[in-house]
Amino acid sequence: MTTRVIIVDDQAMVRAGFAALLAAQSDIDVVGEAPDGAQGVELSRRIHPDVVLMDVRMPEMDGLEAARRLLEPAPGVTHRPRVLMLTTFDVDDYVYEALRAGASGFLLKDAPPANLIAAVRVVASGDALLAPSVTRRLIADFAKQRPAVRGKPALRLKALTERETEVLTLVARGRSNAEIAQTLVLAEQTVKTHVSRVLTKLDLRDRAQAVVLAYESGLVAPGE
Repeated sequence: MTTRVIIVDDQAMVRAGFAALLAAQSDIDVVGEAPDGAQGVELSRRIHPDVVLMDVRMPEMDGLEAARRLLEPAPGVTHRPRVLMLTTFDVDDYVYEALRAGASGFLLKDAPPANLIAAVRVVASGDALLAPSVTRRLIADFAKQRPAVRGKPALRLKALTERETEVLTLVARGRSNAEIAQTLVLAEQTVKTHVSRVLTKLDLRDRAQAVVLAYESGLVAPGE
């Protein structure tokens, strides 16, 4: 199955480079490009890609607002692509807001080419791109700046079993399924099942939103 991708970035050379790299993959088809968020939203609604590579800083409409419009569409709009944010460290706060809006993760723009290809595949498969070494630090920093919301988010966690809560805690700490399986002495497939149930019970799209909810509800504290 081929993954349909559009690239939204205000730098033509960046778009061209990413497009050439991705189009060379047999399982990825670059179906469009846009120079700003507004055109990216219009293009996405017209051609229905599976994944949108979205830069954060752009003229007319930035990537954050564009991600919100794609992931929280107006009534009557049914298509919601996976959104992968392209960022640099100086705009991390925008990335956090994008994760809250439903983006499936983020990728540093200077990442190796192989990482970009892998990221598109991961996001297209329905998972989230949360590199433990980067994400743990970033999400923890964001959480320090925002006190935990102990209202509705905390109440939502009561729907989880004890084991599911353990799994969510480890997901929020940036652990992979394999690492969670080792920690809890479970089969990796069992961990995948638990993660899927957590997302379903909490009405979350992917692990990115699970991480945000875990911090905002106080399940995981910054620096743990």
